[in-house]
Formats: sequence, structure tokens, C-alpha cells
Amino acid sequence: MSVPSLVQDFYERIWNQGELAAAIDLVSEGFVFRGSLGSESRGREAFLDYVRWVRNSLTNYRCEILDCVAEESKAFAKMRFSGTHMATFRGYPPTGKPVDWLGAALFHFANNSIAELWVLGDLASLDGILRKNKES
Repeated sequence: MSVPSLVQDFYERIWNQGELAAAIDLVSEGFVFRGSLGSESRGREAFLDYVRWVRNSLTNYRCEILDCVAEESKAFAKMRFSGTHMATFRGYPPTGKPVDWLGAALFHFANNSIAELWVLGDLASLDGILRKNKES
């Protein structure tokens, strides 16, 4: 598996470490983003608002690249997302319990940055975990 450095740095610096300033180096100003939770945005700042919301809702938030295929200006990654549910998230009150879900991310690169990212998340599985955690 060869993960492009832009993809590796995107997940490690922005998502896993919370280094939001890294977005200037990694994503284009007009970055088009659709997150695994279904939100869509355009522009670096709108994307960073999404990052803040997820990281504030799920402490210890992690994105793990399970597999990645890259060719020319695109990459496709199989992902695992996880964290501890510490604030209202997807309509569920905080439980303090771990959650995780799988996803698939399709990257498009232009001018040495990430121009577009479309992520599909397994929301049925995530909601099942959130519901189970709420009930237990």
C-alpha cells in the first residue's frame, strides 16, 4: 500500500493531531468536501468548521487508513474513524463511550494540494453503535 503524502498528512496532521493550520499546506482554498457524516462544504474555513465539530464531539478522534490506491491525480482510501462520544453527536447525547465506523474516501489532487474529497461513511453502523451506547 502506497499512501500519497498529501493523504497521510491530511489525516495525521489535521484530523488525528488537530493541527488545523496544516490545512493551508494540504487543501486548496476552494476545497470541496463531503464528509463521512454527510455534510458538504466548499472552502477551507467551512471544512475546518466541520473538523472542529467532529473533534469536539468525539475526543481522541482518529482516522486510520486501512488501504489506499493512488493513480495520477486521485487516491481512494478505505478508512476507519473512531473516538469517544463526549458531546451531542448525530442527535445522540454524550455517553463517554467509544464509537467507530468505516468509510471510503476519494481524493482529487490539483496544484500539489487536495482540491476535492468525497467520503462515504457507514452511518447505519455508526447510528447502531450510538443507539446501543445510549441504551446501555
